[in-house]
Amino acid sequence: MKKKQRRAVCHGRRRSDLFEALPDDIVISVLCKLTSTASSPSDFIAVLLTCKRLNKLGLHPLVLAKSCSKALAVRAKNWCEEAHRFLKLCVNAGNTEAYYTLGMIRFYCLQNRGSGASLMAKAAIKSHAPALYSLALIQFNGSGGLKNDKDLRAGVALCARAAFLGHIDALRELGHCLQDGYGVRKNIAEGRRLLVQANARELASVLRVFNNSPSPSSSGWQFHNHHQPRPTTLYQNGSPNPNQNPTDFDFELFSDYGFNLTGREMHPANRFLVEWFGSREDGFPGQGIRMCSFKGCGRPETRRNEFRRCSGCGKVNYCSRGCQAHDWRVHHKVECAPMEEWVGHAIDDVEEEDNMNGGDDVIDDQTVEIDDGEVDGIQI
Repeated sequence: MKKKQRRAVCHGRRRSDLFEALPDDIVISVLCKLTSTASSPSDFIAVLLTCKRLNKLGLHPLVLAKSCSKALAVRAKNWCEEAHRFLKLCVNAGNTEAYYTLGMIRFYCLQNRGSGASLMAKAAIKSHAPALYSLALIQFNGSGGLKNDKDLRAGVALCARAAFLGHIDALRELGHCLQDGYGVRKNIAEGRRLLVQANARELASVLRVFNNSPSPSSSGWQFHNHHQPRPTTLYQNGSPNPNQNPTDFDFELFSDYGFNLTGREMHPANRFLVEWFGSREDGFPGQGIRMCSFKGCGRPETRRNEFRRCSGCGKVNYCSRGCQAHDWRVHHKVECAPMEEWVGHAIDDVEEEDNMNGGDDVIDDQTVEIDDGEVDGIQI
């Protein structure tokens, strides 16, 4: 019995000695690979809790600097001083995603406008496209200041840089600016060309993800017919996810052909904003302050009447043209019509049908059709 215990102790020492004998550079290299490909913060935290050495080397600046956005995807319900401290460690290590994520949280959630904008600016300097686009929206809307603090030319310049780096929403925003002469000299032809290019890139990115995945269930996009029930979000093994997040949203590109694409994943920073303000009782950041109506955005107003309302129904508001275009495709195109038009068209259709059938048959109300290529009076 004692011999077996000694052998077990010896084997344990050999195993621990093999790990301890590894140079720090090799362990750090492995941890860098882990943090750059992690699917959630729990993947990284589990490693930190394994042993003291991994806990120490896991917080090395080289490891934190390589952390991807999913490894930094702190959930709003888990927000605490420790989570804030971890993001600050990543910021001090020079992590671009940490600059952007913590910048968004400070600017919109913690209402620390100066620090949040400064962090996003540091990410923008490193050519982080989402940070450039967010700063452009801040300039367009005058967020964090007064209405007169808008800088349209700065917003256009930031949008142009983000569009050059491949940000589709920035490309669409820039196209609308050129088409409407908003902050830049009006050029309708060039604006329409950029809008077409944005839609083409959007379609190409969807097809690229769908074609590169081994099976439809393992990709972030799924095809399904309009006349069939919407499927639930699936795990990679194909089993249904019982914890489907209510903030997941649909994305329609092939509606003309009877198909939708669902399951597009939002950036962790936007998901944090949606959960942060959605956890409030009224769902609004303050009295008289509205949220962007696109469910995948999460940006709130920083002052009253900062966002623009839809001119069709006046019930929804958006922080940008990109959010307006996304929300239009998802569901607003079937909702956007003044109530007077809905009632008027329904009455006209009923009267016309009564005249044709002698008033004996009852029919369903007909609603007005809205051109899919127009949102809030602008062409998409």
